[in-house]
Amino acid sequence: MSEQKKLVGIAADGVCIEGMLELPAHATGMVLFAHGSGSSRLSPRNNYVATVLRNAGLGTLLVDLLTADEDQTYQTRFDIALLTQRLQVALTWLQRQGGELTALPLGLFGASTGAAAALCAAAGAPQLVRAVVSRGGRPDLAGTEALERVRAPTLLLVGGLDDVVIELNQAAYDRMQCEKQLRIVPGATHLFEEPGKLESVARLAADWFLLHLAGSATPDP
Repeated sequence: MSEQKKLVGIAADGVCIEGMLELPAHATGMVLFAHGSGSSRLSPRNNYVATVLRNAGLGTLLVDLLTADEDQTYQTRFDIALLTQRLQVALTWLQRQGGELTALPLGLFGASTGAAAALCAAAGAPQLVRAVVSRGGRPDLAGTEALERVRAPTLLLVGGLDDVVIELNQAAYDRMQCEKQLRIVPGATHLFEEPGKLESVARLAADWFLLHLAGSATPDP
């Protein structure tokens, strides 16, 4: 598979959501990013993680699940059903591209509210989504029913100083019945802004996706 980088438009609910699709040569998997409330495909943190994933041989699709106008409304930012629906549309779009792109095993990377949408989408497409990673996410917002239906191996990453979110992730983790890990990144706050912490997140995410999408890495003990 040749290297690709292109801006894509995906039709959803009468609007067009934009995404950046990037494929390294000989990609072994594809990771679709679900951004959190108030964020976008231009998020420097998610773009950093995406770069690390591509360097590890994984394709990435960073997509805005909401239009600019929709993202101005607080309620819409936390509309998990809408975010999930848009994520499902993006997954369907990927599957319809045909050729080698369609054949790549798929993973989801979710941040904040995007993590809830990723888990709901994974619960609804157990044959399609092969792995999920949540960064500082709100998996609890997916709801008990969806959490219990997730079959994709799931990694929950939380900053060690993000006390409330740790508790919410632990509660969601306890509900999940799939292969799972809850990893606390010591000394990190919610956005992993401290030196070296985002690098740790990216490395852990890459290991998880390589293990479950490409079968070529072993997570840290």
